[in-house]
Amino acid sequence: MNDVEVRELRYFIAVAEELNFTRAAERLGIAQPPLSAAIAKLERKLGARLLERTSRRVSLTPAGAVLAGQGRIALEALGAAVERTRRQAARPDCLTVAVKAGGGTSLLQKVTQRCAQDPRLPDVCLLFDHPGGPAAAVRAGAADVAIVRTPFDQRGLDFDVLLAEPRVAVLPRGHRLARRRKLCRADLAGEPMPRWKGHADPATVAYWTGTDTRPAPGPVLPRSARNRHAGTGTTQTPEGPEISDMNQLLDVVALGQAVAYVPVSIARRHACAELIFVPVSDLSASEVVAAWPEYSRARTLADFVRTAAQAAAELPEQAVALA
Repeated sequence: MNDVEVRELRYFIAVAEELNFTRAAERLGIAQPPLSAAIAKLERKLGARLLERTSRRVSLTPAGAVLAGQGRIALEALGAAVERTRRQAARPDCLTVAVKAGGGTSLLQKVTQRCAQDPRLPDVCLLFDHPGGPAAAVRAGAADVAIVRTPFDQRGLDFDVLLAEPRVAVLPRGHRLARRRKLCRADLAGEPMPRWKGHADPATVAYWTGTDTRPAPGPVLPRSARNRHAGTGTTQTPEGPEISDMNQLLDVVALGQAVAYVPVSIARRHACAELIFVPVSDLSASEVVAAWPEYSRARTLADFVRTAAQAAAELPEQAVALA
């Protein structure tokens, strides 16, 4: 069997994702006949039919589904290898750390200061706002390590938890529960919560709506406050406005359009007259982790992660979480 070419794999992935040869050809910037010929050649090389084609539709065969899934991983790994090689050639002494803007600077400040002061530690180059987020930057080879909050896409990554801090409810000042000293999630049942743009995966939705852990026993809610999936008996959180960053989340709450859950460090940084932050007894913690490629064993990376863990242990929010 002849070796499969990267070009052939890239062509097949485009068809597998579009399930339409015309759209796939337009996406690749080629004509349709060469694309069809390349797919047919790939099938001959593999000795397997990858696509079922009729005059009305294109679908993946079981063998095609396997190649589509594994092929994406292979192309991603190849692209990451190329990107890491280029970065190493351009800046051999720099460890690139992917972070999210607005995620807080206290931990980063401590880590970068320690790295700058200790010649045994790597030079740190920060990468902000990669299109797919910090974890995606590591998978793509644009960064060596990411500082990211859970939940995140863990594919192909190892990680260590640096700190875990409590989360609190954020309410508009005039909210009916704004004077309470402590809440449980049942108190906020039926309240709309913001929706994060581009993050519809179940783990992320569960985290931001507080449904990722079992609720504490709470009061029996009046029927008017219940919003249930038909026939499932599970509570459904009403959807609030769509948001794309923490500032928008807080604005939505301040305007009375939703309530939300945020880490206590966010509450400290964004305290203002329009918002009230109340502890919640049965919320999962917010974890900040260092994530890196699962196969990486670089000494500079290990030194950085150890330094980040030491710096995180000294932060006020970590002290609160451990109290």
